[in-house]
Amino acid sequence: MKFNVKEDGKFKYIDEGSGEVLLLLHGLFGALSNWEGVIKGFTPEYRVVIPLMPIYEMPIKTASIEGLVEFIEEFVQYKSLSDLTLLGNSLGGHVALVYTLHHPQNVKKLVLTGSSGLFENSMGGSYPKRGSYDYIKERVQYTFYNPVTASKELVDEVFDITKDIPKCMRIVAIAKSAQRHNLAKEITRIKVPTLLVWGLNDTITPPAVAHEFNKLIPGSLLRFIDNCSHAPMMEHPEKFKRLLQEICMDIKSEKTRD
Repeated sequence: MKFNVKEDGKFKYIDEGSGEVLLLLHGLFGALSNWEGVIKGFTPEYRVVIPLMPIYEMPIKTASIEGLVEFIEEFVQYKSLSDLTLLGNSLGGHVALVYTLHHPQNVKKLVLTGSSGLFENSMGGSYPKRGSYDYIKERVQYTFYNPVTASKELVDEVFDITKDIPKCMRIVAIAKSAQRHNLAKEITRIKVPTLLVWGLNDTITPPAVAHEFNKLIPGSLLRFIDNCSHAPMMEHPEKFKRLLQEICMDIKSEKTRD
Protein backbone atom coordinates (compact mmCIF):
# COMPACT_ATOMS: atom_id res chain seq x y z
CA MET A 1 0.00 0.00 0.00
CA LYS A 2 1.37 3.40 -0.99
CA PHE A 3 1.08 6.15 1.58
CA ASN A 4 0.68 9.81 0.83
CA VAL A 5 3.21 11.25 3.28
CA LYS A 6 2.70 14.97 3.69
CA GLU A 7 5.38 17.39 4.81
CA ASP A 8 4.70 20.72 6.53
CA GLY A 9 7.76 22.39 7.95
CA LYS A 10 9.34 19.96 10.40
CA PHE A 11 6.37 17.60 10.36
CA LYS A 12 6.02 14.50 8.17
CA TYR A 13 2.76 12.63 8.53
CA ILE A 14 -0.12 10.68 7.03
CA ASP A 15 -3.55 12.31 7.17
CA GLU A 16 -6.23 10.18 5.52
CA GLY A 17 -10.03 9.97 5.74
CA SER A 18 -12.45 12.20 7.61
CA GLY A 19 -14.43 12.13 10.83
CA GLU A 20 -13.27 11.53 14.38
CA VAL A 21 -9.47 11.59 14.72
CA LEU A 22 -7.40 8.45 15.26
CA LEU A 23 -3.88 9.64 16.14
CA LEU A 24 -1.37 6.77 15.86
CA LEU A 25 2.10 6.78 17.43
CA HIS A 26 4.76 4.29 16.30
CA GLY A 27 7.54 2.70 18.34
CA LEU A 28 11.30 3.17 18.58
CA PHE A 29 12.06 1.29 15.35
CA GLY A 30 8.56 1.80 14.02
CA ALA A 31 7.44 3.40 10.79
CA LEU A 32 4.29 4.79 9.24
CA SER A 33 3.82 1.49 7.40
CA ASN A 34 3.33 -0.32 10.73
CA TRP A 35 -0.23 1.00 10.73
CA GLU A 36 -1.25 -0.15 7.24
CA GLY A 37 -4.08 -2.34 8.56
CA VAL A 38 -5.51 0.49 10.68
CA ILE A 39 -5.33 2.92 7.77
CA LYS A 40 -7.17 0.51 5.47
CA GLY A 41 -9.75 -0.43 8.08
CA PHE A 42 -10.62 2.96 9.53
CA THR A 43 -10.26 5.67 6.89
CA PRO A 44 -13.81 5.04 5.57
CA GLU A 45 -15.20 6.39 8.87
CA TYR A 46 -12.32 8.07 10.67
CA ARG A 47 -9.59 10.60 10.04
CA VAL A 48 -6.38 8.63 10.56
CA VAL A 49 -3.37 10.81 11.40
CA ILE A 50 0.12 9.36 11.87
CA PRO A 51 3.03 11.70 12.62
CA LEU A 52 6.55 10.45 11.95
CA MET A 53 8.30 11.06 15.24
CA PRO A 54 11.82 12.55 14.89
CA ILE A 55 13.51 9.71 16.76
CA TYR A 56 16.60 9.69 14.54
CA GLU A 57 16.89 13.44 13.87
CA MET A 58 16.07 15.27 17.11
CA PRO A 59 18.90 17.04 18.95
CA ILE A 60 20.68 14.56 21.19
CA LYS A 61 20.07 16.73 24.27
CA THR A 62 16.31 16.44 23.77
CA ALA A 63 16.29 12.77 22.67
CA SER A 64 13.97 11.51 25.39
CA ILE A 65 10.37 10.68 26.22
CA GLU A 66 9.83 14.29 27.22
CA GLY A 67 11.25 15.53 23.91
CA LEU A 68 8.95 13.27 21.92
CA VAL A 69 5.91 14.33 23.97
CA GLU A 70 6.75 17.97 23.26
CA PHE A 71 6.95 17.14 19.55
CA ILE A 72 3.50 15.52 19.63
CA GLU A 73 2.11 18.49 21.57
CA GLU A 74 3.41 20.82 18.85
CA PHE A 75 2.04 18.58 16.10
CA VAL A 76 -1.44 18.34 17.64
CA GLN A 77 -1.55 22.10 18.09
CA TYR A 78 -0.22 22.72 14.56
CA LYS A 79 -2.90 20.46 13.05
CA SER A 80 -5.64 21.78 15.41
CA LEU A 81 -6.56 18.24 16.46
CA SER A 82 -9.00 17.53 19.29
CA ASP A 83 -11.20 14.77 20.75
CA LEU A 84 -8.48 12.25 19.96
CA THR A 85 -8.57 8.51 19.97
CA LEU A 86 -4.88 8.15 20.80
CA LEU A 87 -3.26 4.83 19.90
CA GLY A 88 0.36 4.00 20.67
CA ASN A 89 2.55 0.96 20.12
CA SER A 90 5.62 0.28 22.29
CA LEU A 91 7.47 3.60 22.75
CA GLY A 92 4.51 5.31 21.05
CA GLY A 93 2.29 4.00 23.85
CA HIS A 94 4.62 5.56 26.40
CA VAL A 95 4.39 8.91 24.61
CA ALA A 96 0.60 8.53 24.39
CA LEU A 97 0.37 7.95 28.14
CA VAL A 98 2.38 11.05 29.02
CA TYR A 99 0.45 13.14 26.48
CA THR A 100 -2.83 11.94 28.02
CA LEU A 101 -1.62 12.85 31.51
CA HIS A 102 -0.68 16.34 30.29
CA HIS A 103 -3.78 16.91 28.14
CA PRO A 104 -6.67 14.76 29.41
CA GLN A 105 -9.19 17.22 27.96
CA ASN A 106 -7.91 16.48 24.45
CA VAL A 107 -8.02 12.67 24.60
CA LYS A 108 -11.37 10.91 24.30
CA LYS A 109 -10.07 7.33 24.12
CA LEU A 110 -6.67 5.73 24.71
CA VAL A 111 -5.44 2.50 23.12
CA LEU A 112 -2.13 0.94 24.11
CA THR A 113 -0.45 -2.06 22.52
CA GLY A 114 2.87 -3.40 23.77
CA SER A 115 3.42 -0.09 25.53
CA SER A 116 6.51 0.82 27.49
CA GLY A 117 6.08 2.93 30.61
CA LEU A 118 6.31 0.19 33.22
CA PHE A 119 8.82 -2.34 31.88
CA GLU A 120 10.28 -3.40 28.56
CA ASN A 121 13.18 -5.42 27.13
CA SER A 122 14.64 -3.02 24.57
CA MET A 123 15.58 -4.88 21.37
CA GLY A 124 15.11 -8.12 23.29
CA GLY A 125 17.32 -7.14 26.21
CA SER A 126 20.21 -5.34 24.54
CA TYR A 127 21.01 -2.24 22.53
CA PRO A 128 21.60 -2.51 18.79
CA LYS A 129 25.02 -3.70 17.63
CA ARG A 130 26.36 -1.91 14.61
CA GLY A 131 27.62 -3.79 11.59
CA SER A 132 26.10 -7.23 12.24
CA TYR A 133 23.23 -7.92 9.84
CA ASP A 134 22.54 -11.35 11.37
CA TYR A 135 22.29 -9.82 14.84
CA ILE A 136 19.86 -7.13 13.66
CA LYS A 137 17.80 -9.72 11.80
CA GLU A 138 17.56 -11.83 14.97
CA ARG A 139 16.52 -8.82 17.07
CA VAL A 140 13.87 -7.70 14.58
CA GLN A 141 12.48 -11.24 14.39
CA TYR A 142 12.36 -11.26 18.20
CA THR A 143 9.66 -8.59 17.94
CA PHE A 144 7.25 -11.03 16.28
CA TYR A 145 5.74 -14.38 17.21
CA ASN A 146 6.18 -15.53 13.60
CA PRO A 147 9.70 -14.56 12.42
CA VAL A 148 8.42 -14.44 8.83
CA THR A 149 6.65 -11.18 9.73
CA ALA A 150 10.10 -9.60 9.87
CA SER A 151 10.41 -9.00 6.14
CA LYS A 152 13.78 -8.41 4.51
CA GLU A 153 12.65 -4.85 3.80
CA LEU A 154 12.00 -4.27 7.51
CA VAL A 155 15.31 -5.86 8.56
CA ASP A 156 17.19 -3.81 5.94
CA GLU A 157 15.55 -0.62 7.22
CA VAL A 158 16.57 -1.28 10.84
CA PHE A 159 20.06 -2.37 9.77
CA ASP A 160 20.56 0.90 7.86
CA ILE A 161 19.46 2.86 10.93
CA THR A 162 21.87 1.04 13.24
CA LYS A 163 24.83 1.65 10.90
CA ASP A 164 24.44 5.38 11.53
CA ILE A 165 26.32 6.41 14.73
CA PRO A 166 24.29 9.62 15.43
CA LYS A 167 21.03 7.70 14.98
CA CYS A 168 22.26 4.96 17.31
CA MET A 169 23.14 7.56 19.94
CA ARG A 170 19.59 8.93 19.81
CA ILE A 171 18.07 5.43 19.96
CA VAL A 172 20.10 4.59 23.08
CA ALA A 173 19.27 7.96 24.70
CA ILE A 174 15.53 7.53 24.09
CA ALA A 175 15.56 3.87 25.20
CA LYS A 176 17.32 4.79 28.45
CA SER A 177 14.90 7.67 28.98
CA ALA A 178 11.96 5.28 28.59
CA GLN A 179 13.45 2.84 31.09
CA ARG A 180 13.99 5.63 33.64
CA HIS A 181 10.54 7.14 33.11
CA ASN A 182 8.36 4.69 35.04
CA LEU A 183 4.71 5.77 35.08
CA ALA A 184 3.33 3.41 37.75
CA LYS A 185 2.38 6.20 40.15
CA GLU A 186 1.05 8.58 37.50
CA ILE A 187 -1.21 6.45 35.30
CA THR A 188 -3.64 5.88 38.15
CA ARG A 189 -4.85 9.42 37.29
CA ILE A 190 -5.91 8.46 33.76
CA LYS A 191 -9.70 8.66 33.51
CA VAL A 192 -10.35 8.30 29.77
CA PRO A 193 -11.67 4.95 28.43
CA THR A 194 -8.59 2.82 27.81
CA LEU A 195 -8.16 -0.35 25.76
CA LEU A 196 -5.06 -2.53 26.16
CA VAL A 197 -4.39 -4.85 23.20
CA TRP A 198 -1.50 -7.20 23.92
CA GLY A 199 0.26 -10.06 22.22
CA LEU A 200 -0.07 -13.11 24.47
CA ASN A 201 3.47 -14.06 23.42
CA ASP A 202 5.04 -10.61 23.78
CA THR A 203 8.66 -11.01 24.92
CA ILE A 204 9.49 -7.29 25.06
CA THR A 205 6.57 -6.12 27.20
CA PRO A 206 5.35 -9.50 28.52
CA PRO A 207 1.70 -10.21 29.45
CA ALA A 208 2.45 -9.47 33.11
CA VAL A 209 3.09 -5.86 32.03
CA ALA A 210 -0.33 -5.72 30.39
CA HIS A 211 -1.96 -6.97 33.58
CA GLU A 212 -0.12 -4.29 35.56
CA PHE A 213 -1.34 -1.56 33.18
CA ASN A 214 -4.85 -3.01 33.53
CA LYS A 215 -4.61 -2.86 37.32
CA LEU A 216 -3.24 0.69 37.43
CA ILE A 217 -5.41 2.42 34.79
CA PRO A 218 -8.92 2.71 36.25
CA GLY A 219 -11.62 0.96 34.20
CA SER A 220 -9.23 -0.16 31.46
CA LEU A 221 -10.07 -3.15 29.26
CA LEU A 222 -7.44 -5.78 28.50
CA ARG A 223 -7.60 -8.00 25.43
CA PHE A 224 -4.95 -10.54 24.40
CA ILE A 225 -4.21 -11.86 20.92
CA ASP A 226 -2.74 -15.37 20.85
CA ASN A 227 0.24 -16.34 18.66
CA CYS A 228 1.23 -12.69 18.72
CA SER A 229 4.14 -10.74 20.14
CA HIS A 230 4.99 -7.03 20.35
CA ALA A 231 3.18 -5.55 17.33
CA PRO A 232 -0.40 -6.93 17.12
CA MET A 233 -1.45 -4.40 14.46
CA MET A 234 1.21 -5.92 12.15
CA GLU A 235 0.95 -9.62 13.06
CA HIS A 236 -2.85 -9.84 13.31
CA PRO A 237 -4.26 -6.74 11.61
CA GLU A 238 -7.82 -8.09 11.29
CA LYS A 239 -8.08 -9.15 14.94
CA PHE A 240 -6.52 -5.86 16.01
CA LYS A 241 -8.99 -3.94 13.86
CA ARG A 242 -11.96 -5.74 15.39
CA LEU A 243 -10.81 -4.96 18.93
CA LEU A 244 -10.23 -1.32 18.04
CA GLN A 245 -13.64 -1.13 16.42
CA GLU A 246 -15.22 -2.46 19.62
CA ILE A 247 -13.96 0.39 21.76
CA CYS A 248 -14.75 2.95 19.06
CA MET A 249 -18.32 1.66 18.77
CA ASP A 250 -18.72 1.43 22.56
CA ILE A 251 -17.73 5.07 22.93
CA LYS A 252 -20.05 6.12 20.11
CA SER A 253 -22.89 4.22 21.80
CA GLU A 254 -22.21 5.89 25.14
CA LYS A 255 -22.14 9.29 23.43
CA THR A 256 -25.50 8.54 21.80
CA ARG A 257 -27.03 7.49 25.12
CA ASP A 258 -25.77 10.71 26.72
